[in-house]
Amino acid sequence: MKTTLITAITLLIMAMGQAQDKNKSISFEVKGNCGMCQNRIEKAAIKLKGVKFASWSSETKKFEAIIDERKVTITDIQKRIAEVGHDSKGHIALDSVYNNLPECCKYRDPATAHMDHGNKN
Repeated sequence: MKTTLITAITLLIMAMGQAQDKNKSISFEVKGNCGMCQNRIEKAAIKLKGVKFASWSSETKKFEAIIDERKVTITDIQKRIAEVGHDSKGHIALDSVYNNLPECCKYRDPATAHMDHGNKN
């Protein structure tokens, strides 16, 4: 009886440990300029199955997410973000997609970093 109880408790603890491991925090740099870029980047990521939270900062260019590694990988997210026009390490947006971004979102052009990005108070 004791052995069965100890085995059951051990299995329960192991199962709880595995359930917690499924969510992982990740971060990487994504190129962009403004709030429109932020919306596009976050929306592209959050639509992927397994992405539970996505956030990108125009100031730091840092993308952060909480993902279920059983359903999505960092590479999957980087590819999807590139598909909507934003570069990250190893995943470059196609020129045809990048060229269709609004002018203020064209982060490859250094002059756009100083554009009025619609932040009027």
